[in-house]
Amino acid sequence: MDVRTALAAREYAALRPATEPDPAQAGAGASLRAATEDFAATLRKGEEAAMASMTGDADPHALVMALAQSELAVQTVVSVRDKVVEAYQEILRMPV
Repeated sequence: MDVRTALAAREYAALRPATEPDPAQAGAGASLRAATEDFAATLRKGEEAAMASMTGDADPHALVMALAQSELAVQTVVSVRDKVVEAYQEILRMPV
């Protein structure tokens, strides 16, 4: 067996984890997942505040703040969706 081949194989095995994708830094997929989770949490907090105000457990100021945050989150998601649809339509219009 050639010593250089064994050395190359050992070096390759040592460096291989450096070339594999890091799940903690998955890029757009991870940031999209985090944004979706934040959106769901914001809506959930608004629903909880609305339920608490119906039973008289929350003050009206907290309800208004939670509903305003929910409205802003929905408007943001709708505008992002519109931009994605616009980009998709632009791609469809491109000549092949």
